[in-house]
Amino acid sequence: MSTAVRVRALTKSFGPRTVLSGLDLDIAPGEFVALIGESGCGKTTLLRLLAGLDTPDGGDLEAPPERMVVFQEHRLLPWRRVWQNVAVGLPREAAARALTEVGLAGHLDAWPVTLSGGEAQRVALARALVREPRLLLLDEPFAALDALTRIKMHALVRQLVAAHRPAVLLVTHDVDEAILLADRVVALRSGRLAAEHRVDFGGERSRRNPAFDELRHRLLAELGVAELAETR
Repeated sequence: MSTAVRVRALTKSFGPRTVLSGLDLDIAPGEFVALIGESGCGKTTLLRLLAGLDTPDGGDLEAPPERMVVFQEHRLLPWRRVWQNVAVGLPREAAARALTEVGLAGHLDAWPVTLSGGEAQRVALARALVREPRLLLLDEPFAALDALTRIKMHALVRQLVAAHRPAVLLVTHDVDEAILLADRVVALRSGRLAAEHRVDFGGERSRRNPAFDELRHRLLAELGVAELAETR
């Protein structure tokens, strides 16, 4: 099977602290992978390495040059109108198509300061997808949103990924979010992959599916929080 991302024996340290230690990971073209784990386990470090924002200390890393990142903060330029934030050198028509796709067709000439948090993240998604990346990296893009907006954004991301078919790596602390969105959930612990599970319920992708709770319990146990899994 071809791969969009291939990581072998990847290592990264910051001073005396080793964050990633001999990590292996493949992501297939069009596959949606969610990476979960406790704070400081190396999730964002791996994403930054895949984005080309940092360099590894060792190992091999292959990722397509056509890659885009959506961060927890939308990082829109406040002195540029919404369409200019999306286009970044492309014609206005390209920005208009991308904003229509995320439900913001009427906001082309708006200033970022006038947007809600959810609207700003929609613009960030439009900016990431307008160039049709082969790899989309999502660094906890919904963490600062309220619960209702998060639900709407989950539906939008599923729709956009199905339409554009990039390989996706989502970094998240939210096990439920990982199961609801991803084709495969990978758990990172102490700088290594501790577990991975294919999300294949064979039916409805929702918390109402008994398979959802079973997978959730298993992932929490593998992350060392089995007692939390028991109390939910």
